[in-house]
Amino acid sequence: MTAVKAGEIEGLLRRGPDPRMPVILLFGPDTGLVAERAKQLAEGFVTDPGDPFALVRIDGDALAGDSGRLVDEAGTVGLFGDKRAIWVRPTSRPIAPAVEALLKGEIQGTRIVIEAGDLAKTAPLRTLCEKSAKALAIPCYADDARAIADLIDRTLEARGLRIDRDARTLLAESLGGDRRASLAEIEKLALYAAGTGTVGLDDVEAVVSDVAGSQLNTLIDAAFAGQGDVVERDIRRFRHEGLDPSAMLGSGLRHALQLLAVRIEGGDKAPSLMVASWRGLHFKRKGSIETQLARWSPNTLRQAVQILQDAILACRRSDPVLAHAHASSALLRIATQAARRRG
Repeated sequence: MTAVKAGEIEGLLRRGPDPRMPVILLFGPDTGLVAERAKQLAEGFVTDPGDPFALVRIDGDALAGDSGRLVDEAGTVGLFGDKRAIWVRPTSRPIAPAVEALLKGEIQGTRIVIEAGDLAKTAPLRTLCEKSAKALAIPCYADDARAIADLIDRTLEARGLRIDRDARTLLAESLGGDRRASLAEIEKLALYAAGTGTVGLDDVEAVVSDVAGSQLNTLIDAAFAGQGDVVERDIRRFRHEGLDPSAMLGSGLRHALQLLAVRIEGGDKAPSLMVASWRGLHFKRKGSIETQLARWSPNTLRQAVQILQDAILACRRSDPVLAHAHASSALLRIATQAARRRG
């Protein structure tokens, strides 16, 4: 079996995967983390990531319609004999046949990195890679406290900065479980503190401490509490203000993942007791979060996560007008489901 355990992933990424396993599948609910690790593994394998002959990007939908294309790309030799990487982007269509054909042949001097969503244990693509001696299957789940602290330290250190303990604590509490969103906030903080050498509590309060209590909370809380009218109102306002629809969906995904974590940890506890596990929760949101915890079960939250992931993927492939439509549809769908559970 070549499934990688969560605790082994960072070490594997630092030292590099075994070259005898050239096919690497990254999957999980944290699309930001999937994308970040895919970028690291694909670009880090080649000499020049900007060379389109060295790093080939393929949309997963293309493989679903042409299972032989991946084999052909993997068999192509670079102009100067350099190593090549093939980066397969996410798709909702089945690409297991293309990967299976690839694994049956010889792969020399090429790394194939495949992004996927939250695959079930029985998903054909996941089981195929986990059972193959030529492939690695790396799960990408929402960052826990330890992973967030490590991400903060590594990102700031790479920019010549260190961070005080109190500042790190506040920053960690302000970040959600989505890796892409967390990185964006840390990098924003790094730009603000550039040249100072040390990030202090005042820096975090000035730049990042409003993340958990941002203007998007009203929209996301309304969606998961079943308040469709508020969702429609806020979406119209944000669209008028030019807010990126991916920001709405990313905020919704982080929220759904945190709701799921609290519901799983809380088990049979009452929502009023479970809400104590919510990191960085402002007292004004406590009543809404209790309502949401009462209405959503772990299974229905997993469905909400899938809705948001699908919408994020659709936004990537759409023009701005359609992207707003995808975001609106996903959040209103969640609000409708939440409203049905009122009572």
